[in-house]
Amino acid sequence: MNPVVRGMASAIRWYQRRISPMFGPCCKYYPSCSHYALTAIQRFGAIRGSVLAILRLMRCRPWSRGGIDDVPQRFSIFYRFRWSKAHEEPRLTPLGYETDTAPTTSNQQAQRSIDPIVSKPEEAIP
Repeated sequence: MNPVVRGMASAIRWYQRRISPMFGPCCKYYPSCSHYALTAIQRFGAIRGSVLAILRLMRCRPWSRGGIDDVPQRFSIFYRFRWSKAHEEPRLTPLGYETDTAPTTSNQQAQRSIDPIVSKPEEAIP
């Protein structure tokens, strides 16, 4: 872990142990803002994690609804918008791979696993 990230994480943990217990649980969001900041900094590094933590602190205001607000899987300052795909898991299959047509024989299945761009087994070049 980067020394800057380690220092920031230890400062957040110090806050969680020393200062936060004096005020009790008062955060409207889950996880708490300090836990969110710790996770964001560990996941994305000092700069990008700090940006997400600051944006979270700006959302944590008296008139906000609160609720569940996890750290996104991928970094994006727009992850709160509906059109953002930051909370989605990264795609593991190629974009050209079709899953709706199942191969019938083991040879065709082996060919599809080697060459996922081919959409139908009949189109494969021998």
